[in-house]
Amino acid sequence: MSAKRVLIIEDDPLLGPVLARRLERHGYDSHWSANKTDALLKARQWRPTHLLLDMNLGEDNGLALIAPLRASVPQAQLVLLTGYASVSTAVDAMRLGANHYLAKPVDTATLLSALENAPVAVSNTPEDKPLNPKRLEWEHLQQALRQHDGNVSATARALGMHRRTLQRKLQKKPLCEESEGVAVGV
Repeated sequence: MSAKRVLIIEDDPLLGPVLARRLERHGYDSHWSANKTDALLKARQWRPTHLLLDMNLGEDNGLALIAPLRASVPQAQLVLLTGYASVSTAVDAMRLGANHYLAKPVDTATLLSALENAPVAVSNTPEDKPLNPKRLEWEHLQQALRQHDGNVSATARALGMHRRTLQRKLQKKPLCEESEGVAVGV
């Protein structure tokens, strides 16, 4: 068995196996899990040295998995990978115990650096570019929503806007300039 064991927690049935194959080429013994229950079971049984966690797992949120994963494998290097990067979720992820936070698309070299806890050059992430006003507003709305525990009505009242207006604005996530899809060459 390889000394480097990575558990990939990714609900995308195309990306999960691709990531596993890519990491196996770089000396990792890889297991892929598509949901929360299976991921927690594999983490307890298999004891991975590294965790690659997607933030959106269908109905589940990867942020909520950080604490139970840390309880199962406290020494594992945990990297949160997301297609919905924001400053506030990056702060939340690090506060909860993630070692690194990467925005999709991510190249293999950056992913390997994060897994090895090396400094990660993040120049290819959308967050490095100045936020345009629409993106800045969206980030502010997300932060306000988190402060009100996801309650859209309470958030709308606090912001002094109609609930439907807030819902419409939350659905339209503006990108900095790049697409936030998954890179084929991950």
